Amino acid sequence: MIRKSLPLLALLTAAFSVAGAQAESNWVSLFNGKDLTGWTVHGKAKWSVENGVLVGIGGMGHIYTDATCTDFEAKGMFRVTNQGAIPNSGFYFRANPPAGHPDDFPRGYEAQICNHGQGYTGWLWKPGTPTGQATALLTKDGEWFRYRIRAVGSHIQFWINDQPVMTYDDTEYKTGHFAIQGHNPGMKVEAKELYYRDLSK
Repeated sequence: MIRKSLPLLALLTAAFSVAGAQAESNWVSLFNGKDLTGWTVHGKAKWSVENGVLVGIGGMGHIYTDATCTDFEAKGMFRVTNQGAIPNSGFYFRANPPAGHPDDFPRGYEAQICNHGQGYTGWLWKPGTPTGQATALLTKDGEWFRYRIRAVGSHIQFWINDQPVMTYDDTEYKTGHFAIQGHNPGMKVEAKELYYRDLSK
């Protein structure tokens, strides 16, 4: 009986391995680690690539990916550092530059990155407004952390370092770009290992 089960077990193991590999291969890189190919800059913030890391300094501004999504999962590593002022940033999704005023705040959702005050890292923001509450502040200035975001229809979920921190339902923004914010002078935002996968296909 055991001998007869071995081929079936091997077949099932192979099938699960292929399925897992296919799921992993669905992730698409947003950042090549070399330059700003695939990104568009708006605003005063200065963006560069240093040692494989996307870096933003110098003031208010946003850098948008060329990629757009409706239903998706996205992930990346982020770090904000105080260089004379409290750092404030965000990872935007379903976001678009305002018509006629592309340097203004994106019209879309923001996964907040700010480790001070209310509406801290892990909150969902809509333009200027903390909207979906995070259950805990798990991040600190100067330390890398992992953000994962999933948005399917109206249902939006955030994880920080693989811990669920925010769930919210909202229908205002349907589709758009990913973007990263540089909020003010005297701070630095860094990002790397940025990926997404389209869940609408």
